Amino acid sequence: MSDQLTLPAETRDWAGKGASRELRRGGRVPAVVYGQKKEALSIHVEEKLLTRMLQTGHFMNSVVMVEVGGKPTRTLPKAVDFHPVSSRPIHVDFLRISEHTKVNVAVPMRFDNEDASPGLKRGGVLNVVVHELEIVCDAAHIPSEIHIPLDGLEIGDSIHISNVKLPEGVNPANSEEDFTVATIVAPSAMKSEEEETAAADAVPTVDSDEGEGDAAEGGEEA
Repeated sequence: MSDQLTLPAETRDWAGKGASRELRRGGRVPAVVYGQKKEALSIHVEEKLLTRMLQTGHFMNSVVMVEVGGKPTRTLPKAVDFHPVSSRPIHVDFLRISEHTKVNVAVPMRFDNEDASPGLKRGGVLNVVVHELEIVCDAAHIPSEIHIPLDGLEIGDSIHISNVKLPEGVNPANSEEDFTVATIVAPSAMKSEEEETAAADAVPTVDSDEGEGDAAEGGEEA
């Protein structure tokens, strides 16, 4: 399950591009907390702490307790804007949630037991179609990642979402389609050999005796 994070914040009493630039020069990142039919709260947070949280890799699917004046608010990060050149965070949106709100989040997929896949041991390649799975679950039980075993998979096998064992209470956001999550494909060398073989089989063969006979007949007529 994803860890619960705590992020101290301070309110913003002014808005606008100039004010935001001033905050960023001071090592702060403007942010907003919204939702639950309450007034949006403009805040700013420490850039260094926010960056460390972003580097965990699961910030966007973690519950973040935004603490303003000692009062925590349960939130879920919904968007982070980054500077196009420096890639520094420049703004964050947080959505207020209740402890057991049903949330829609993207969770990384992790593929386990590669050594137990005969197809991969023969040189096959794991082609990951879905790197992050959109799920719906209780905000108090967001998984940090979804694990998928590769035991017994051969070249040509596919893993569909119906084959994935999800944690209790977790459902795919797209429940109407049995979409492909990953496949085991043949390596390029093996594909080339197969294509060459297929091409050779497709070329029609000419009987050498018939060819010679036709040539001889043509010579006699001349």
